[in-house]
Amino acid sequence: MVRRKAWGRRLGLAFLTGLTAIGAAGCANMGVKPWERDLLAEPGMEIDPDVVMTALDEHIYFSKEASTGG
Repeated sequence: MVRRKAWGRRLGLAFLTGLTAIGAAGCANMGVKPWERDLLAEPGMEIDPDVVMTALDEHIYFSKEASTGG
């Protein structure tokens, strides 16, 4: 009975160690590198480069979808 508890604790400790290692490796590549900032600062890389044209395109798309029925 004592050996089973020790085995379970070792398994649990190994599992937690593995999760910690995976979690630490996942956070290692966060952020933007200094040499990538110039590319990401260009106007074409914005989330919504032209707000008016995007709104107009969405309006036209949804109007056409609504008129087709279904």
